[in-house]
Amino acid sequence: MGTSNGSFLDQRLDADALPLAVGDFLALALVLTIGVVNHNGVDYLSAEPVGWLLTLVPFLLGWGLFGVLIGAYSAGAAETAKAAIPLAIRGWIPGGLLGLGLRASPLFEGGFAWTFAAVILATGLLALVAWRWLYFKLLG
Repeated sequence: MGTSNGSFLDQRLDADALPLAVGDFLALALVLTIGVVNHNGVDYLSAEPVGWLLTLVPFLLGWGLFGVLIGAYSAGAAETAKAAIPLAIRGWIPGGLLGLGLRASPLFEGGFAWTFAAVILATGLLALVAWRWLYFKLLG
């Protein structure tokens, strides 16, 4: 029988992973903002800041929940790209799906479209992988 070394969250959150977390959320927010601008124009960001932020919220919530559950911010994730990138992939797929589910619910505007699902899952994944690869490339 195994022993527990700390709480569930203690095993999945490590202070050394804070830069990864900040970068992950900024990378996803950037991808989502690019989509908002492509569909609504850049003026939408200042004319409808609540609408803009409500576009980001479901996906950032999904990523935040599953990123933590998967261990994307654990001590191991903060050590190498080889550890950090697969954790981001494993966290984004269910996190992005949760974001899509929230967006399709009455809680958020936007509804659901298969094309959007494919685009957000792919671009979110690309953003997380690229950010994490760059982070470890620059830090050595």
